[in-house]
Amino acid sequence: MKVTKLASTCDIKDCPTIYATDRGTFLVQGETPSDHGLRVPAHETLVEIPMELIRKAVADGLI
Repeated sequence: MKVTKLASTCDIKDCPTIYATDRGTFLVQGETPSDHGLRVPAHETLVEIPMELIRKAVADGLI
């Protein structure tokens, strides 16, 4: 899989980030919340990212 960084909230590696893949999908890097109360299947996960990251990606025309 080829991954391209689209938007991040900082310049270091450990920050919420959105990536595009060559599969026509997105990867999202963020915190793993545990206090959501949702039932998530074992093969899936949730990540939490700041709204600022989505706004930046949209404003930059990346998504």
